[in-house]
Amino acid sequence: MFMGEFNHSLDIKGRLIIPSKFREELGETFVMTRGLDQCLFVYPMGEWHRIEEKLKALPFTKKDARAFTRFFFSGACECTLDRQGRASVSNVLRDYAKLEKDCVVIGVSTRLEIWDEGAWKHYYEQSEESFSDISESLLDLDL
Repeated sequence: MFMGEFNHSLDIKGRLIIPSKFREELGETFVMTRGLDQCLFVYPMGEWHRIEEKLKALPFTKKDARAFTRFFFSGACECTLDRQGRASVSNVLRDYAKLEKDCVVIGVSTRLEIWDEGAWKHYYEQSEESFSDISESLLDLDL
């Protein structure tokens, strides 16, 4: 399970250090793609295959299903870490998440998310204010 929050910077070649705490669980090869809320999602291969199977089961006759799968898969790329534990972030994904230099890598259960530091701070501050309300609305999930 991925959890925690870590600050790292993109280098001039668009590489980002993946926190050592996450590397073993992430594995040798993993998938990085567009996420929701203008961040990137990073999945270990096993989790990626589970998601892929679920998305393949969506009816292609539904406009929303086609749009989501296009968005999700078109930005996806297989990644590996270099010897320093860095992953290359493609130009397409850097542009989507507006990653320039300072980033935040967070663990979110079965995936990692990569955020622009400013965007993460803004999202966090907005969400923090409504955290209690959100938790009440999730009571039906028996958490």
